[in-house]
Amino acid sequence: MLIRTDATSDVPLFAQIAASVRADAVARRLRPGDRLPSAREVASALGINLHTVLHAYQQLRDEGLVSMHRGRGAVVTAAADRLAELQPDIADIVARARERGLSRQALAALIHHTSDPEESP
Repeated sequence: MLIRTDATSDVPLFAQIAASVRADAVARRLRPGDRLPSAREVASALGINLHTVLHAYQQLRDEGLVSMHRGRGAVVTAAADRLAELQPDIADIVARARERGLSRQALAALIHHTSDPEESP
């Protein structure tokens, strides 16, 4: 598994790590029962703080995508399959937005607003 981050991005590193894991789940590169690399390995490979990786893993745990087991690490749950099932729908929405000239940021904002209108400004 390759966790991708962009040091020049304004998106916090922990969010990038979590997004990378989600993307691998959507693409079915991660399956239920798969173990994520240890937080220490990821931190070392990316040259970042261990707590940044732990923050990402905790976010994924809170979403139900991974479960954390002492001594066994972070393990992908069945939620990965449910997430992957959405991939065709997501691809369709992205294509339709692109056809209409909607930017990625505008689409993301629209999705965020639609999912929780009370949080939007």
